[in-house]
Amino acid sequence: MRLASRCWSRVGERGLSTGQLQVALEPLDGSIFMLTLNRPDARNAIGRQFLRELKESLDNLVQERSTRCVIIKSSVSRVFCAGADLKERANMTRQEASAFVRDLRGTFSALEALPMPTIACVDGYALGGGAELALACDFRVCGTGAQFAFPETRLGIIPGAGGTQRLPRVVGTPRAKELIYTGRRISAQEALDIGLADHLADSVSAEDRALRLARDIAQGGPVALRMAKQAIGLGMEVDLASGLLVEEACYAQVIPTQDRLEGLKAFAEKRPPVFKGE
Repeated sequence: MRLASRCWSRVGERGLSTGQLQVALEPLDGSIFMLTLNRPDARNAIGRQFLRELKESLDNLVQERSTRCVIIKSSVSRVFCAGADLKERANMTRQEASAFVRDLRGTFSALEALPMPTIACVDGYALGGGAELALACDFRVCGTGAQFAFPETRLGIIPGAGGTQRLPRVVGTPRAKELIYTGRRISAQEALDIGLADHLADSVSAEDRALRLARDIAQGGPVALRMAKQAIGLGMEVDLASGLLVEEACYAQVIPTQDRLEGLKAFAEKRPPVFKGE
C-alpha cells in the first residue's frame, strides 16, 4: 500500500475537506479504493477540472499493484453524474469542444482499461456522460432512486464518450437504439431488467451493496483478478479459438506468482489466503 498511501496523502494535501476537489481518491483498506465524484454545485457535471482530476485519479490507480477493486460513487445526494457541463461547453469553440469530447472518450476508455475490477455505485441520476461513465465500469450497482438516460439526440448531438458502442454491448442493439434515439429516462428496476444495472440495492444503501460486492471480489488475488479481467475483455473481442489463446496467455502470467503458491498452501491448511499481488 505504499503507493496508495502517497496517492491519498496528495489528495488530502489538495483539500478534500475544504471541498476543492471535484474527484477524490481514497483507500478504504489494503485492497479497495473509493473514487468519489464531488461537484455538488453542478450536480457532478463533467467540466475541464472534473475531467482532469478524474484522469489523474485513474493514472494513480494504474500504478497501484495491490488494489483489487475500485468503487466510483457520488457525494451529491440523488445524483451520480449529470453528464457534460453544458454551460462550460457553450463557451468552447468547435475545436475546443472536439478536443474535450476526445479527452472525455479517452478518459472513459482508461477507466474501462483499469487492470482491477470497477464498480459504479449509482444512487441517483446518471445522464448522458454520467451514464457513459457508469458503462465504462465492470459493474453497476444501483439504488432504488437511480435513473439512466442518454439524452444527447435531443440536444442535436450523439453520445460521444463511448455510449454508442458500450451500451449495445451491454443491453443489445435494439434496446440501445431505443434509449439513444428517444433519450428517455429509465428507472433502476428497468435498468436491472434490461441488464444495464447488475445489482439493485432495495434493502440497503447502494454504497453498502457496492461495498459488499467489492469485498467479495477482494477475496481474490490481485494478479488473478487482473488476469481474469484481461482474459475476459480481450477474449470477448475475438472468436472462441483466439479467446482460448488469450486465456492461455493470461493463465501463464499467474503460474510463476507467489500468490498462486499461497493459494494452494492456504487451501491445504484450511485458512484464508494472504495475497500480496506478487
